[in-house]
Amino acid sequence: MSFTRLKIGSGSPTCTPFYSSSSGTSPLASPPPLFRNRSCLSCQEEYRPENTVATCKQCLEGKNQEIEDLKSSVSTLKERNEELKVKVKELESKVKFLGWSSPVDHRSMDLEDDRYSCSYAPDVVLVASDDGINVVSAHKAILINKSPVFKAMLRNEMEESQTSRIKISEVSYHDLCAFVNYLYTAEVNLVDDQRAQDLLAMGEKYQVKHLKAYCENFLSSKVNASNALKYLTFATKYKAEDLVESSLNVIIENMNKLKLQDEYEELVKKDPHLVIRIYESYHERKLS
Repeated sequence: MSFTRLKIGSGSPTCTPFYSSSSGTSPLASPPPLFRNRSCLSCQEEYRPENTVATCKQCLEGKNQEIEDLKSSVSTLKERNEELKVKVKELESKVKFLGWSSPVDHRSMDLEDDRYSCSYAPDVVLVASDDGINVVSAHKAILINKSPVFKAMLRNEMEESQTSRIKISEVSYHDLCAFVNYLYTAEVNLVDDQRAQDLLAMGEKYQVKHLKAYCENFLSSKVNASNALKYLTFATKYKAEDLVESSLNVIIENMNKLKLQDEYEELVKKDPHLVIRIYESYHERKLS
């Protein structure tokens, strides 16, 4: 401990600092350093500490970096886990859609039983409307199992059930091929936005919900300020609510710019109810 000794003399009093230790008390020119050199617990090297931490500055910085790296890894793993959950959900949906054995199964076919399979040979053709010549062969079993609309056509006394020929209106041959292939495999190559729109429309018309959702997810990822109004109109027509929400989000974020576009003016004239929905969503989100 430090204390002072008062000297009495002719002048003003002066104080002399002392430092007390186990060896006694002695005057010092300056106080001792607060921390002396010590050995780092991590690298065992001697260092002069700036505080009470038992590791040197380099090791401490290294440990802090390790902690940050671990935090980053945990965050990445959480994100990856969420991605895997989405992927698993998609695969479960795909398995449910495919749902039964391959169309090359040899078991007999009974059109009154949803649990049937079908034989090798196709027994129905679908005719594309773009030329009326190119046709796509398929199995009634597949069509009935995957589409309530085809099920009604082929189970009831309709022309399609008698002729085994189904005319598909307003669709190209290539889109029809992609549509039928999806019924068998739950896979499709969406080469562009137009293909996705065409197949979404077919999914809605023939109530193939899995295909519609697949195309809707694809289009939702493509929405931007330049196409949001177009996609909103399209999504509203085909009751694609996820795409509607994606489009509205982009429209609301870019409201001031989009109001100046010619496409917006056309929308006001052609579909004022949709414009009202835009403004309702805009004000709801501004108030929330």
